[in-house]
Amino acid sequence: MQFEIALSNVLLTLFYIVPGYIICKMKKASADHLSTISSILIYGCAPCLIISSFLKLDFSLTDVGKMGLFFLITLLLQAAFMGLVFLLFRRRFADSKYRILTIASVLGNVGFFGLPIVRALVPDHPEVMCYSIIYVISMNILVFTVGAFCITGRKEFMTLRAGIFNPSMFGLVVAFPLYVIGAKSFLPDLLMDGVNLLGTMSTPLCMLILGVRLATVPLRKLFCRPFIYLICLGKLILFPLFCYGAVYFLPLDPAFKASILILCATPCASIILNLAEMHRSETELAANCVLVTTLLCFLTIPVLTLLL
Repeated sequence: MQFEIALSNVLLTLFYIVPGYIICKMKKASADHLSTISSILIYGCAPCLIISSFLKLDFSLTDVGKMGLFFLITLLLQAAFMGLVFLLFRRRFADSKYRILTIASVLGNVGFFGLPIVRALVPDHPEVMCYSIIYVISMNILVFTVGAFCITGRKEFMTLRAGIFNPSMFGLVVAFPLYVIGAKSFLPDLLMDGVNLLGTMSTPLCMLILGVRLATVPLRKLFCRPFIYLICLGKLILFPLFCYGAVYFLPLDPAFKASILILCATPCASIILNLAEMHRSETELAANCVLVTTLLCFLTIPVLTLLL
């Protein structure tokens, strides 16, 4: 049952890639314009996704405690796995592709890709949507510190300010107080529907962007770089198994553990490519690891659900 739910939802998410791919191949869209669409996604849709996820919940101190624990566990697990990869390849760390490996094996598309899948797998626990959001927060702290360093090789890009002040944090600053005061009980339905609609657009828009990027990369070139498969092994198999194994024997509820497994199994985060483009470093490898892990996760995520 879990396998079928995961497979159908992963395939549905991947389906959104197709229109972007076709439209680009028809030359009705260009990758040159993706920076604008990405800005709409990151600064418009993503905060609305955070707000709408929190507004679907009734305030509970128990849930707040679980969210805090989820933040701490995911932050530690990501940092620990990055540390393991670094120790394994530290002698080659001067080579930028091994620095990309370090972050690409951990940083995942937990919001736009992971949230709808984990929500479908655990429909009786609406708090899992906020687990996804909390994971985004913990991940982005690493993205804008360790991630920026691994892309550039320069330590001056590792700043706590960049780690804390990012778009997802801004969305949380708005969403959490609304959640605490129970704003869903008095906010106009029209406003709630508008925020929810913008948030729901996040996943299709993210996949459409990937579809356009995919159309600009020769498929032979995409799949024929062996190093990509080392990243795929780390991100799609080893990292989720490492994280699930770390929490398996802890006294946590099944929905919490399922969220850890599925969110850790999501494909590489597109923010890796955004950072690479921003700093003009390993953009081809970054694009390839995002695209290939996204295409291959339809095999790995359903199989991993068999562990639940």
